[in-house]
Amino acid sequence: MVEPAERGATRIADRVVAKIASQAAREALREGPTAPRPHAVVAVRDHVVRVRVTVELGYPSDIGTQCGAVRRQVTERVGHLAGMEVPEVAVTVERLHAPQLTRVGGGRVR
Repeated sequence: MVEPAERGATRIADRVVAKIASQAAREALREGPTAPRPHAVVAVRDHVVRVRVTVELGYPSDIGTQCGAVRRQVTERVGHLAGMEVPEVAVTVERLHAPQLTRVGGGRVR
């Protein structure tokens, strides 16, 4: 029998960790299949991952609560599925969508 320390280690690719983070953000926002998908970028070092997630949110809404939900869900899911410590999840809101104010021409809402 080979001792655990001699077996080697499993390395999870950064792109896989980023996909887990993106999916977790989508779960936190409870968006439908046609909603813009969150995009995550990760930096992994020694089983510690720092995550940056870009999201689009509906407006009006409680933006702080939604960003907090994304942080919690990403931390939990990446930690559970990848077995990594997640000390930092930065959430960037790229765009706000206000469906009731959207014009047919796709103009901007002020």
